Amino acid sequence: MSKTGYYGNWGGAFVPEILHETFRKLGVAFIEAKADPDFWPRYVELMGSYSCRPTPLTFAENLSRRFGGAKIFIKREDLNHTGAHKANNVMGQGLLVQRMGKTRVIAETGAGQHGVATATMAAKFGFDCTIYMGEEDVQRQRPNVFWMEKLGATVVPVASGSRTLKDAINEAFRDWVANMDCTHYVMGTVCGPHPFPEMVAWFQKIIGDEARRQILAIHGKLPARIYACVGGGSNAVGIFQGFLADNGVELAGVEAGGKGLASGLHAARLAGSDASPGVAQGYKTMFLQDEDGQMLDTHSVAAGLDYIGVSPILVDLWEQGRVRFSAATDDEVMAALQLTIRSEGIIPALESAHAFVQAFKEVGDLPPEEAIIINQSGRGDKDIFTIADAFSDPSWREFIRNKGEEYADGARQESD
Repeated sequence: MSKTGYYGNWGGAFVPEILHETFRKLGVAFIEAKADPDFWPRYVELMGSYSCRPTPLTFAENLSRRFGGAKIFIKREDLNHTGAHKANNVMGQGLLVQRMGKTRVIAETGAGQHGVATATMAAKFGFDCTIYMGEEDVQRQRPNVFWMEKLGATVVPVASGSRTLKDAINEAFRDWVANMDCTHYVMGTVCGPHPFPEMVAWFQKIIGDEARRQILAIHGKLPARIYACVGGGSNAVGIFQGFLADNGVELAGVEAGGKGLASGLHAARLAGSDASPGVAQGYKTMFLQDEDGQMLDTHSVAAGLDYIGVSPILVDLWEQGRVRFSAATDDEVMAALQLTIRSEGIIPALESAHAFVQAFKEVGDLPPEEAIIINQSGRGDKDIFTIADAFSDPSWREFIRNKGEEYADGARQESD
């Protein structure tokens, strides 16, 4: 960081005066935790005993044979507890909440994985929990909403704006202003005001640390490229950190191309041309916004990638030329997902499948003695409704129709 809270020209902490002291205390608590020699080992032990770390680095033998070129390895964050990389950051912040003596946590969520992870952490540590989620995402990710509620969290659908992730973030900040003495906001990605980007990145670096050790042990040398999907950017920043100092390792972020960059129905900030610098939600980054600074609507088949901004850490690395960006369309994502399922018996989340798209396009250009790593940030069972609909699966539609009729019959019997 060039100065506190900034990565080059990006980042900062643009927060209401009423939250200034809360952010100051959070920053102090985080600095103290980092300086505590017992904190990181305690965190690693917790992730090992509670969240199945280290997650495997899987050689995708069938896909490697299909495409030729470099060997394909998949970092399996889908095998983390709650099914995604989100647990890394959430459990770390849970330990920090304990240090600060707060009793309630709040969070925003898009795809629902961060919400489930936060609700899980709250249940384990005994915190009250409220999750804000856009109404559109509530409908797309109903299984995750179910589990959040069963874990004891209150899920608040957000009806304002585009009813997606950016609106959930706004509502979470409003809650924090009203309840800051007892409440900690568990930011889910490497965005927002300082110290959130630095803090989330610190916990997520466990991915890159593991992946580096694993590829050296399995392959005998560093990979040629690493691919990760990018919404806010926490899984990408997490794995990239293990290789940032290795200039021979190319780092590739893949954003949501939606219906195509020319359509306007996408969430490509750095791979497209529709984003511009701005300050919103407490920090400076590249946002999808109009000439008046009003945020544009976004689209992605993956609920976790339709955010209007992107991590200031990644914008800085993009400007330096250290990370390159591309975009994958919804159609490309579904094709890559189906191929991965059939070839390897692995079901990536729709978010993660974006990274697979770009890797599949490029892996054949590399020689067979090289390797690439795809960061599989989450598992796809959360997306079953979206995936089944996209595949127009007739048996699934029949199942849903029958279930709907059963529930309707039950409701009529209860009312009689």
